[in-house]
Amino acid sequence: MDISFKKKVGDLQKEVALKSADLEEYVEDFEVEIEKCSLSDKFINISPRCVRCNLCTQECPVDAIEMANTIKPAKILNNCVKCEICAQTCPVRCINVLKTTAAVDDQIEYRLESINIPHRVIRMKNIEVSPEKCTSCGTCVKLCPTQAIKVENELPAEINKKLCVGCGSCASVCPQQAINLERKIGPVIVTKELLIDQDTCVECLICEENCPTMAIKLEDGEVVLDKDKCILCDVCSTKCPVNALKLERMAHES
Repeated sequence: MDISFKKKVGDLQKEVALKSADLEEYVEDFEVEIEKCSLSDKFINISPRCVRCNLCTQECPVDAIEMANTIKPAKILNNCVKCEICAQTCPVRCINVLKTTAAVDDQIEYRLESINIPHRVIRMKNIEVSPEKCTSCGTCVKLCPTQAIKVENELPAEINKKLCVGCGSCASVCPQQAINLERKIGPVIVTKELLIDQDTCVECLICEENCPTMAIKLEDGEVVLDKDKCILCDVCSTKCPVNALKLERMAHES
């Protein structure tokens, strides 16, 4: 998905002037000036196609996803650090990573662009239904993304293992906890790298103080990164006041 639209600077000036009408009473010669600039951001959202497996919630390293239930999908919270692990992990690809850009020149151009996120390995190893616990309520059937489950004649749920992808939706929503799932989850795929300019660093400690996984610290005047802890999120690179840290997406994943 790549969406862009343009707007005249004059139209924006009128909107700002209208919203700032009260200032004209206190500021002489009040005029609205729109300077040339460019801003970009990234955000992550979960689409209504969420199957309530809650795998994203389990894998989020900073507890930034509210658990789904049978009524509502999972939800990204304000403490999200945009590491993209949830998007890599979602078994049905319903988590989207979007880049937004707004550029002001002779006109204003807005752009919304999807970022292609690779998918980690998720495989079902074994899945079983406990006939003693299953009440044949059919909740699992409603949310299974591959229609691998059926409930007939009030008998325990049956799962077609050839169709099951191991997402865990059924086990997550089952009110009786009657479904046991074993699956394989592969490692997170490295799609970005953190570049560190030691000469530019001013040793302000902002990166160390804000890192959500305590993966970065200052030692003997140098930035030291623990790659095993680093989740390649957007925190240190966006908070560094001198741009000594830069998070770059690898060329082959762009």
